[in-house]
Amino acid sequence: MEYDVSLKTGANILNILQDTHTPVDIFVSKDGKWHVNGLEKSSERALRSVDVVFNAMHGAYGEDGGVQEVLDAHGLPYTGSGRFESMLAMNKWQTKELLKKHNIKTPVAILVKQTDHLLDKAKQIWGEIPHPMIVKPTCGGSSLGIIVANSFQELLSALETTLSQHGSVLVEEYIKGKEATCGVIEKFRNKDVYVLPAIEIRKQSDKVFDYTSKYDGETEEVCPGNFSREEKKEIERLSSLVHTALGLSHYSRSDFIVSPKRGVYFLEVNTLPGLTEKSLLPKALSAVGVSFQEFLHHILGLALHKPYASR
Repeated sequence: MEYDVSLKTGANILNILQDTHTPVDIFVSKDGKWHVNGLEKSSERALRSVDVVFNAMHGAYGEDGGVQEVLDAHGLPYTGSGRFESMLAMNKWQTKELLKKHNIKTPVAILVKQTDHLLDKAKQIWGEIPHPMIVKPTCGGSSLGIIVANSFQELLSALETTLSQHGSVLVEEYIKGKEATCGVIEKFRNKDVYVLPAIEIRKQSDKVFDYTSKYDGETEEVCPGNFSREEKKEIERLSSLVHTALGLSHYSRSDFIVSPKRGVYFLEVNTLPGLTEKSLLPKALSAVGVSFQEFLHHILGLALHKPYASR
């Protein structure tokens, strides 16, 4: 799914920038081969005539520090966060542990590794985390790979399935509330970190629960979201704090659950949120009168003027 979104994000960026720049279409296939305008080339040749890279790759390689390492090796400026910050933010467990030090609330969670005795670990989790619970890969983009476990057998099955595909698993408590997402932009409108309006994501089905609902086409995105004044301020504060605490660059978008009784809980951060015509960040930009072209130009400017050594 993230591969397809990356293609759409890239196409949208190329379409907008062709009016003001001379964009080069660089494509990295699933097998890791680089292409320029459809022709396969080495990464060195692909990047030879490029001044700055707009990173439109979501998920693995694009957001986990992989492509950033290649670009750093070539000394090229690029949009988005640096290698180590991207790697950190992609790891949901490490992100949670760091943000706890900043007093940011996240759902109670337990980390499960492939070396753990699965049955014993499942029993521990079942006794310590309220039901239902969320099972998801520790590393991964967006909210992909999530399984909801309502029974012990479902938990055990979810752990087996996810561990067979990933190195580790995160099991979290389910917190009932409104889904929210909020983007931020650096050095914009005279703010060090400019916070965009929080978006409320409403389910249009009778599903019991699914943090991934905003990706399955069965949702309504309301911008600005229907939050209380206090909830709105807290979502905005946390979005800015998450961005700075993780050392992220240029822009990001954080996801939350807003509980009517327990407050705002951080779920995960997207260091390279989708930028397709239907993506959430462009909707928030539109809500505050910012054109997509203006946003792209601003982000490119940040990338070009950020000292390479600071990465």
